[in-house]
Amino acid sequence: MLEMLKGFKEARVDHVSTHEKLNDFKYLNNISKVIKGELMKLKLSHEKLQHSHEILASPSAGFSNIIDEKELARSWGGGEEAMGEFSKASCPSVKNILLLDSEGKRVAVKYFSDDWPSNASRLTFEKSVFTKTLKTNARSEAEITLLDGYIIVYKFVHDLHFFVTAGDDENELIISNVLQGFADSVGLLLRGDVEKRTALENLDLILLCIDEIIDGGIILETDANTIAGKVATNAADGSVPFSEQTISQALATAREHFARSLLK
Repeated sequence: MLEMLKGFKEARVDHVSTHEKLNDFKYLNNISKVIKGELMKLKLSHEKLQHSHEILASPSAGFSNIIDEKELARSWGGGEEAMGEFSKASCPSVKNILLLDSEGKRVAVKYFSDDWPSNASRLTFEKSVFTKTLKTNARSEAEITLLDGYIIVYKFVHDLHFFVTAGDDENELIISNVLQGFADSVGLLLRGDVEKRTALENLDLILLCIDEIIDGGIILETDANTIAGKVATNAADGSVPFSEQTISQALATAREHFARSLLK
């Protein structure tokens, strides 16, 4: 009887220990997410501090106007809102989504802002973004930087460089989720073969993917499975689930959906 009680106590202790370990794991996982978010904020703060120093050190600034107050306020996240120029939009939004190759050339890009009115200005911006981020290691996880007052979150997958640009008053974690959703959904649509050649062969899929994520700059969806599934919504063979379609079937689906969108 004593042996049975002893065994019961040991089993109970093991059960409690396992439960505590599970709670500890969940706690550590939550802490990890918080730390990741704080690190991203620190990186952005560092970029903003550097940007402010560049403004202060500018040799072209006159004695009576040594700093551009509007630009300085913008660099610290207040932007024109801090100067009373505009009211912050109620919905998170992005300025553009860029997919470039390992040489900085376009694969697929979409702009949702008039900040770059001409194709030449867009190409110049893309070159600046590529040059600034080229030497960073953004393969294991997304990185963040600040360029000309814009937040840019980016990630590299093989020979493709994914970028999402937003105003400096946007939440960097939300923009990071947009980037991750974009990169992951492209990976699903290309069946894991995420490289320039495959991307160009399936450009229809990628453009439709962007349309499912962003509409006029407003963020619609960030879940990769949902995005990839929506791209294949109007499949010619609706009986075949997207997860079971071949890449040629998915491409046919995307092309049909793309053609219908042009006819609207």
